[in-house]
Amino acid sequence: MSRVLVTGAASGLGLELVRRFVGRGDQVLATDVADAPALPTGVSFRTLDVCSDADWEAARDWVEQTWGGLDVLVNNAGVAAGGRIDKTPMADWQLVTEVNLLGPARGCRTFTPLFKAQRSGHIVNVASIAGLVHPPGMSCYNATKAGVVALSETLHHELAPYGITTTVVCPSFFRSNLASSLRGSDPDVQERAAALIEHSELSAGDIADVVIEGIDARDPVVLTDDVARASYLLKHKDRAAYDDQMQVNARRAFEREQEARA
Repeated sequence: MSRVLVTGAASGLGLELVRRFVGRGDQVLATDVADAPALPTGVSFRTLDVCSDADWEAARDWVEQTWGGLDVLVNNAGVAAGGRIDKTPMADWQLVTEVNLLGPARGCRTFTPLFKAQRSGHIVNVASIAGLVHPPGMSCYNATKAGVVALSETLHHELAPYGITTTVVCPSFFRSNLASSLRGSDPDVQERAAALIEHSELSAGDIADVVIEGIDARDPVVLTDDVARASYLLKHKDRAAYDDQMQVNARRAFEREQEARA
């Protein structure tokens, strides 16, 4: 039985992960900035804003006082934003960076001393395939998710001597409430991203099943689905074809913009 903390646990992938951890008998502290009425029975809940150092410290104190330690930290909370570079305000860059990149960094920084003292622990950072491949029209999202991949790889090596393992999760689009919470001032990109989320064949539950397998195997990188794996392989096996596809996507956006102005 593991002791697990999950951020962004009120809905989507976070909630599905909580359900799976609880279903196999783990102790779970679910955290979110929002209320979480759908949590399974027996799950502990705390409000945690991943941008707040005080909230992270309070969560660590609760874990130490209640459980005496932690086995798995899941940095899942995140926000989605789409938009071309000239259409994305700096306020969106700042918010997305605070939540998507500095949120996991705060979580890792808060719990690493505890993990080092235990000589054990597993960090799970939920990034995105956008952290490995970088389609046009998503600059701030791509940049923060690439940062999460870099953070995770760094800690995978840095913390290994202490018996601490790290997994970064990189899914492609799957059905979740992110479609209704997309940020940005670029309607063309937002509409297409929302459609990819809403019409995906994959559910948050499908992704959660693969994530649990990756956590148990202590895989350093989890590509959760065929689209994510194919995108990653294309970039590394045939860079010219990958670049051509990204250019096609950018050209289509350009053409739609010209048509809208006509």
